[in-house]
Amino acid sequence: MEKQHTSRRDFIKKSLIGAAAFTIVPRFVLGKGYLAPSDHLTKGVIGVGSMGRGHFKYAGTKTVAICDVDTRHLALAQNALGGGIKEHHDFRDLISNPEVDIVHIATPPHWHGLMALEAARSGKDIWCEKPMTRTIGEGKKVKEAVAQHGNIFRLNTWFRFDANFYGMNVPVKKIKKVVDTGMLGWPLKVTISKHTGFDWKFYWVGKENLPVEQAPKELDYDMWLGPAPYKPYSTHRVHTTFRGYWDYDGGGLGDMGQHYLDPVQYFLGKDNESPVKVEVDAPQQHSDAVGIWRKITYTYADGCQIILDGEGTEVGKAYIEGPKGKLFRGFVSDIPDLERKLAQYPDPAPQMTDFVEAVRTRQKFALNEDNGYYSCTLVNLGLAALRLNRTLHFDSAKQEFVNDEAANRLINQPMRGPWTF
Repeated sequence: MEKQHTSRRDFIKKSLIGAAAFTIVPRFVLGKGYLAPSDHLTKGVIGVGSMGRGHFKYAGTKTVAICDVDTRHLALAQNALGGGIKEHHDFRDLISNPEVDIVHIATPPHWHGLMALEAARSGKDIWCEKPMTRTIGEGKKVKEAVAQHGNIFRLNTWFRFDANFYGMNVPVKKIKKVVDTGMLGWPLKVTISKHTGFDWKFYWVGKENLPVEQAPKELDYDMWLGPAPYKPYSTHRVHTTFRGYWDYDGGGLGDMGQHYLDPVQYFLGKDNESPVKVEVDAPQQHSDAVGIWRKITYTYADGCQIILDGEGTEVGKAYIEGPKGKLFRGFVSDIPDLERKLAQYPDPAPQMTDFVEAVRTRQKFALNEDNGYYSCTLVNLGLAALRLNRTLHFDSAKQEFVNDEAANRLINQPMRGPWTF
């Protein structure tokens, strides 16, 4: 399968170079498994709850297979797609389906790493929901596997390259342009707070002492848990409210962290670097249920900081503050005539923002396994500090905590058998 997938990539490259000579090649001419440049890319979606069903009809792709451990979700998905779509109960069967070009992973985060790794090894291209992985160690393994097998990987948070960025109300490339000019000075402090336009969604908290319930007949609860530790079924533990439990996600930070932090990493120029210190101000966390936090502060080796203001105490703070100037919510600045000055500078370098084109031409997507790993690590560093409720020091080069055995155990967390990397 890997050899066949490599051959398909080689064909795509050659056919695009010679596109002037022919533009439509029927699939039967190429043989099974080959992709004609004029064809839609085929997609299989793993996890067809509300998130997965929202991603069926992206331009340039056709959903040909679906997978879920909840038969009710499968029925809703079939209805949304008009029926006749191949169904799978086990994600490995969908990944091995030869008709699938792209594997879209829309499950809870505790499955992201295993599924992405399986897809990479099977030669499939990957579209993964955020956060990229639930642990730093899983992220490392996915990054390495994608590099080894040559897959095209997209992480599904788009703010570094598309749409207005929450409370800033401008695209991120405009913020990056301000930073790149040096008009704010260096180092910079970024404050992510409800006052700068970012909601941490503290309703994604878990419940302690959950009642033990009978799993509904339509749900394979053991398969839903997968690599996560066994816990008795409770309605609040699964589906949309799973975010409130450490075994599957990380509350509001796990849900929104990569949306908010990946663009910051991009405009600070930290796509290949991690903070060296993480400080936390929070109540002691429950061992199962994710709670709230007041503040999390990341500090880089050069003095740049990212402050996550959970309770909104940073009233009146700028979104970005430097020694020479500030940038506030709504792209308001204390730098006189900012827009005119900004127009004199070049825009940031262009990015590959069309995933279908990235797959066809084998170009790295704008948010990929490399920079996505580092922004996901930002999330997981914060969650580690929160779970341990203390300051952590991190070696950016080694990607491990400094002299902290308990913290390093959170990098590679055990999986429930038979699941393993």
